Amino acid sequence: MRRLAVRTTQVIIDFAVLSLALMFAFAARFDGRLDDEMLKRLVFALPYVVGFQYVVLLVFGVPRFVWSYVSLREIRTIASALVASSAALLVARLAAPVFFSLSFRARYGAIPISVIAIDLALAIIGIAGVRAVRRVLAERRKREGLGARASRIPTLLVGAGQAGSLVVKEILSRPELGIDPVGFLDDDTMKHGLAIHGVKVLGPIDGLVQQAALRKPKQIVISMASAPGEAVRRVLALAEQAELPVKIIPGIYEILGGRVNLSRIRKVSIEDLLGREPVTLEREEIENLLRGRRVMVTGAGGSIGSELCRQIARANPASLVLIERSEFHLFQIHSELLQCLPADRVVPRMCDVCDSKRLTQVFEMDKPEVVFHAAAHKHVPMMEWNPGEAVKNNVFGTQKVADAAHSNGVGVFVLVSTDKAVNPTSIMGATKRVGEIYVQSLSQRSTTKFVAVRFGNVLGSAGSVIPTFQRQIEAGGPVTVTHPDMVRYFMTIPEACQLVMQAGALGAGGEIFVLDMGTPVKIADLARDLIRLSGFEPETEIKIEYSGVRPGEKLFEELGFNAEKMDKTRHPKIYVGRLAPRQIEEVREQMSSLAAVTSSFSPDRVRAALESLVPEMQDDATGGAPGDARASAQSERQGAARLSPAEAKLAIRAV
Repeated sequence: MRRLAVRTTQVIIDFAVLSLALMFAFAARFDGRLDDEMLKRLVFALPYVVGFQYVVLLVFGVPRFVWSYVSLREIRTIASALVASSAALLVARLAAPVFFSLSFRARYGAIPISVIAIDLALAIIGIAGVRAVRRVLAERRKREGLGARASRIPTLLVGAGQAGSLVVKEILSRPELGIDPVGFLDDDTMKHGLAIHGVKVLGPIDGLVQQAALRKPKQIVISMASAPGEAVRRVLALAEQAELPVKIIPGIYEILGGRVNLSRIRKVSIEDLLGREPVTLEREEIENLLRGRRVMVTGAGGSIGSELCRQIARANPASLVLIERSEFHLFQIHSELLQCLPADRVVPRMCDVCDSKRLTQVFEMDKPEVVFHAAAHKHVPMMEWNPGEAVKNNVFGTQKVADAAHSNGVGVFVLVSTDKAVNPTSIMGATKRVGEIYVQSLSQRSTTKFVAVRFGNVLGSAGSVIPTFQRQIEAGGPVTVTHPDMVRYFMTIPEACQLVMQAGALGAGGEIFVLDMGTPVKIADLARDLIRLSGFEPETEIKIEYSGVRPGEKLFEELGFNAEKMDKTRHPKIYVGRLAPRQIEEVREQMSSLAAVTSSFSPDRVRAALESLVPEMQDDATGGAPGDARASAQSERQGAARLSPAEAKLAIRAV
């Protein structure tokens, strides 16, 4: 009953607004002095015009809009409907003289063109205005109702760009969030003194401490989408002076449909400090590679493999085959993917990539068209202690998957590689380099497009440095860093997986793709940042201790070889290196000597076998504690060998 009453009231209001708009249009046109003829025209035309306008509004769906949630989109629809009705009235006015001779009443329907134009403007203002007023009243009541329950926190917003505008709009429309925006800080001087949704831009970011003293906020929110790491560090330093906590909005990929999910505002993380400009990929090319095709991912339960599966699933493949030897991890990723793909299109296969017979069965049964090979042993010290297993999985596992792809006519094969394959000091890095060599040589003889993708350390992956540091901080320290000069490139898991998919779309066969990963980060600086983000002061509350370089590690990772020509692709952030491929027969012959060491526990024996395929292998920096001559020498050699940004933005030259 109440619903019927509300709908009836809304219809009556719309008819009243349209009627008043037409009457005021006549009055405005004739300065309020309508002669008898014009008054008759108004009285005669009013029911027909208003009825027709409301029918057009019905056709456009305007009466179905909820008044208390009216937005710019609904107002555009209202305007479109009324413009359409006015256009029809204009046509009728121009055609009216034809009917004057047929009926004397026809002249009463000839509404002046100027009246039609004025009526259009007034009708749009009236129909949209009553809805806007209803929304304002509803939001005011909501704020008043929640005022007693929600303690609103005075908040200073840093970043008055598009993301900042979305943030403050969301805050103002959702009082239950308990956030009271007291102002913006932004370095764009053109915005200073202006207001965004009623919230004033107070000044530059460097004025944070002074504005905090004046405005008395209780927290800082960084309202910049995908804020650069340098900017986040700057805000954190200023907030520390002001003794205020800092939070950050979701990244650009989490801001969907022009709306910020403020329930996901979170504390600043280490990923934010390492952040750089988001890499924009050729999504259409990637989707063309995957959409409607049978895709296989090896190592599907791992950090990279599982994220690859998530992103591939969004491209709507015909099927997604999950290759994983761990039952638990296979169960996890399979269960997750069933939420976004039909069960018959997600195919879980328990399979060890070293098992040729099982691989053959899976390839013949599932007939993949695109293969992403992410299965690998990746932990450097662990593979120094178990060197034969590194060879077995990273070399011969890759060979078996690549051979199966070749034999079964797979269209694209992408090998997930690592920067540790460049001038490797570790057994893990050398085995990944052999994998690159093999797929590159096989590419010469195959219709399959074999490519490799090389990137650095992945934040948040299993066994990575950040979870280790976090556990040590939770235990009260100390945080152990191998060497004060240890430097690494970092990227996020989604970014790494996007690069892998982009490489599959770019590759013609035989390439090694590399992402421009920006500036490498000192691990010691990373540890200090993480300690501060955890609420402690480095060295005073949480100690940092240097444990010495672990087996297989080097101080500087590299992304390219001297002999490679690191050329730009059509994507500005992705480079391609082309070493001259070797003959497949030669590579297979050399690999046969590795078969004898797959059960070996001797790192020296395995290294000797690997050097026949990877002559650029180097000694590691083991024992490189601070002041160690060997580590310092390696640091000096590798540091001096890096290319300048002008020569090549991403590669570090080999020694």
